[in-house]
Amino acid sequence: MTVPEIDRLVELLAKLPGLGPRSARRAALHLIKRPGQLMTPLANSLSSTAETITTCRTCGNVDTSNPCGICNNPERDSSIICVVEEIADLWAIERTGVYRGFYHVLGGTLSALDGVGPEDLNIGKLVIRAGNQKVLEIVLATNATVSGQTTAHYIQEKLLSVNIKVSRLAHGVPVGGELDYLDDGTLTAAMNSRRLL
Repeated sequence: MTVPEIDRLVELLAKLPGLGPRSARRAALHLIKRPGQLMTPLANSLSSTAETITTCRTCGNVDTSNPCGICNNPERDSSIICVVEEIADLWAIERTGVYRGFYHVLGGTLSALDGVGPEDLNIGKLVIRAGNQKVLEIVLATNATVSGQTTAHYIQEKLLSVNIKVSRLAHGVPVGGELDYLDDGTLTAAMNSRRLL
């Protein structure tokens, strides 16, 4: 028998990715056992984040400013835009420190099965941004899934009218990967994307 507040906490935690009802109960109990060290700071952080975080009107990233810190950074290369499916993909690329251009977050991928069409994604704004004379290249960094590939192909078609260089992230053998453990699709992509040394 539990208290309604605890039930509500478990119910909300269970909605997070990777947490089912059992994991949510464990997480709730962990928070309850440490109110001063975890629960109160977490509640304060969630409240503060909910009040201050906004979606960037330019690229779709989340930040406390609008446009975001990346879009406002004058040291970034304005001639290139990297198109990603979700904000997590943007963060992953940023962690590498290799890319210094701007981004465009689609908000998902095309999926007829899920009822997600071009109008449900941030594609129209991308085409408008690509038409800017400063932009010379669009890098399609969608995932190597069927829906990611379909979305990249659709965007490539939409950008034909803009007459801009469109590139795609390379796919293939990961660093440290052993050929024997890779699937056929990855090996095929690696072989087709081979380059001279």
